[in-house]
Amino acid sequence: MIPPHRIRSLLLLLLLLRGSAGEVGSAASYRPPYIPTACYGDDTSQIPENAEFAAAGQGIWDNGSACGRRYVVRCLSSSTAKACVDGATVEVIIVDRAAGVRSQPSADGTTLALSQAAYRVIADLSAPEINIELAVYVLSIKFNFSMRDNYV
Repeated sequence: MIPPHRIRSLLLLLLLLRGSAGEVGSAASYRPPYIPTACYGDDTSQIPENAEFAAAGQGIWDNGSACGRRYVVRCLSSSTAKACVDGATVEVIIVDRAAGVRSQPSADGTTLALSQAAYRVIADLSAPEINIELAVYVLSIKFNFSMRDNYV
């Protein structure tokens, strides 16, 4: 049996990624310039180094509350043959509003406009639009304390 103090220590250190139920939507790609953004203006420190980020479409923009939200995105299908990368997912952070990006997305009215780096992870850039599954991920930490534990 694992001692209670070890379990408690493990629980303190354990970070769990918990996904919500996936939604289905669509995505387009967009290219630079990526700055300024609706979420962070000219602050480039908010852009991930791997350049895997997205602009939120009208359905998830929610008056800017989507800023900073993280999604895991998977390509389901496309009208372009073999556009999806089998089994690939990409985690993106919302940094902009799709309706206001400086460069025109490859398709209008999509759920997300993905940076070219993010789009390339899950689909061929030659596909102007893809059907996607997306899930919001929340980082949570679980704590478990008991007043009954005795320390020696």
